Amino acid sequence: MTALHETLLRYVEDGSVPGAVALVARGDDVEVVAVGHHDAAGSVPMARDSLFRIASLTKPVTAAALLMLVDDGRLVLDDPVERWLPELAKPLVVRTPSAPVDDVVPADRPITVEDLLGSCTGWGFPSDFSLPAVQALFAVQKDGRAPQAYPAPDAWLADLARVPLLYQPGEAWLYGTSSDLQGVLIARVSGRTLPEFLAERVFEPLGMLDTGFEVPAAKRDRFTSYYRRGADRTLELADTPDGDWSRVPAFPSGGGGLASTADDYARFARLVLAGGEAGGRRLLSAASVSRMTSNHLDARQREIGRLFLDGQGWGYGGQVDIAPAEPWNVPGRYGWVGGTGTTAHLVPVTGRIAILLTQVAMADPTPTPLMRDFWRATA
Repeated sequence: MTALHETLLRYVEDGSVPGAVALVARGDDVEVVAVGHHDAAGSVPMARDSLFRIASLTKPVTAAALLMLVDDGRLVLDDPVERWLPELAKPLVVRTPSAPVDDVVPADRPITVEDLLGSCTGWGFPSDFSLPAVQALFAVQKDGRAPQAYPAPDAWLADLARVPLLYQPGEAWLYGTSSDLQGVLIARVSGRTLPEFLAERVFEPLGMLDTGFEVPAAKRDRFTSYYRRGADRTLELADTPDGDWSRVPAFPSGGGGLASTADDYARFARLVLAGGEAGGRRLLSAASVSRMTSNHLDARQREIGRLFLDGQGWGYGGQVDIAPAEPWNVPGRYGWVGGTGTTAHLVPVTGRIAILLTQVAMADPTPTPLMRDFWRATA
């Protein structure tokens, strides 16, 4: 039994999670560990190809897809997005972050494609959720872990446009909303739905055959149940294999809507490590991969997002470590965590990939003890 296996098994045995799948790779050296079961009743043993709701691990995939359109010349980073998202033309901004939502000023400049990629549109969540504009956003920005809660993209975008920005475009890093906007932008620029575009440009070329916004009936015997912690810390069933992911939602969330497996996500991670090439075919330019995995935030922006970033940086769609605060924080390490209990990171300097998939929701943005012990075991 390896140290990784012992780490995961400990959390299954103490009831923290019903099961887990981990994949750690460096080149052709790959370790995969599957422990526990698909559900709390222990009905189906966890397996390497078990399917999970990966939540915000969707964000790097969406960012990569939008960069493919940049590589295609369909848009450029400093393009105002109002060309394709006219609902976002002439946004209003609260006078100060703590101001009431009716105390607004015009935006200094349009929102650009790069603002969306870098999560600096002015919409999203800072460390302080009590701010009036953030409270207004909560009514629009749905939980990606419940995809059927969203309206269709056009209706969602119209609702969002009525919420003032918390900061001027480009001024602050704010979590969440920008990734969903990326998904809407991809659909409008490409003329395809987001599921269609991702399938054609990302999943099929990479052989990610188990990744998508729905889990078909033929695969649901491999799909895990999903849980939240109740007030008494017991596991409460939040979604079943025949639940929210049994059909494509009206709003395919670019911020959190995908289901996948450890091996599928590793294929995406290898694309990034290889600078955008897979199977002898270039899917993404080396320049786009470099921008995706480089920090774009200054110290003030990192402080505004400290609740989520813990002082580290952000590229496009994922965190970029800039300081070795913990053993796993290797400068240049890129990846993110998902609110359904998932994490995936890659380290360009060493070529290491580390993916952990579980099925218990995070209670807040702070990584769970299991995540931290997984990172420590694989560092």
